[in-house]
Amino acid sequence: MSLRRSRSLTAVALAAALGATAAVTATAAGAAAAGCRVSYTVSSQWQGGFGATVAVTNLGDPLTGWTLRWSFGAGQTVTQAWNATVTQSGAAVSAVNASYNAALATGGSASFGFNGSWTGANPVPTAFTLNGVACTGSTTPSTPATPTPTPTVTTPPTSPTPTPTGPAAVRTVRVFWLKPTDVTYDQRYPDGIAAVVREAQRYYKQELGRTFALNNTVVEVVNGEHDRQWYISTNCEPGGDRYWCVVANMQQELMRRFGIANPDSRWLCVGEISAEDPGQSGGGASTGWVLLSGHDADGAAGVNGPMNRWYGGMVHELGHAFGLPDSTSTDGTPMSASFYNYPDTHFSQAQKNAILAGRYGGFLS
Repeated sequence: MSLRRSRSLTAVALAAALGATAAVTATAAGAAAAGCRVSYTVSSQWQGGFGATVAVTNLGDPLTGWTLRWSFGAGQTVTQAWNATVTQSGAAVSAVNASYNAALATGGSASFGFNGSWTGANPVPTAFTLNGVACTGSTTPSTPATPTPTPTVTTPPTSPTPTPTGPAAVRTVRVFWLKPTDVTYDQRYPDGIAAVVREAQRYYKQELGRTFALNNTVVEVVNGEHDRQWYISTNCEPGGDRYWCVVANMQQELMRRFGIANPDSRWLCVGEISAEDPGQSGGGASTGWVLLSGHDADGAAGVNGPMNRWYGGMVHELGHAFGLPDSTSTDGTPMSASFYNYPDTHFSQAQKNAILAGRYGGFLS
């Protein structure tokens, strides 16, 4: 099995699970002094994707809840978000406060972030409204008005997706997120992992002219049988590397519960688990399997580091699963440390030939 390690990054707690039902009080435009200022920053960008941070400052009377709206001008779409519930219909985007950042005093600010996709161009939106009031950087005077009703915004449920029981399509890349019993379900994880493998799917098409298929349920959420510490410490030799214990315990559970072999001619499997021993982060793969611990799961969910690092890491580990070895030097290919430069990294012709001729080359079409 191939192993890659990276220096541990400090996880940043960004948001509570997005699966709550939030009641939002809409302040009527003109019912009180109103005004706002918005800062929209593209924090990272790669081919086909980007990350953005949005900060909104309330310049008017205090608010007990807020909705920020804007429209994209070039077909961009939001794929995941944190610190706000973000929905999109066509070009129109709405971001609703989380429970913990709903109150905005006069001069108070709140920020949230999201990852998105783009094609062709990624211009910054030019107009925003806060609770229906245009954000111009100044305030409007108070005038009597009838408040608008309080709308209710419903977001996905917090309960975990049921453990998958139906058969998965064969000759596909099958992806699992294993959630230990003491880990709270968080929709950012299946959504984020799905975004990472979809980006890897796009990249392989770009590089090889063909790519792998994913199941309709891209990420199968598995409610683990044990708590995090069990996965970290069980089946470990004294003084052994607990990173390998974590991913090996995950793999053995997935193989037993879903009747999967190592390797398996039906599927190329990707497993991510929300558990890892502190300081023992990284990723690994062997022919037919990618095994990733909590550091990578957090990264995919947008909790840990720039997204292009996690995209490059998935491309690297899938390369191993398709049969490629590590490069012997930093050679500009994703099978070396060059994967950190994703998307500015490319397979060599020899690597492309090896993937297509390998055990799982027939999965690509």
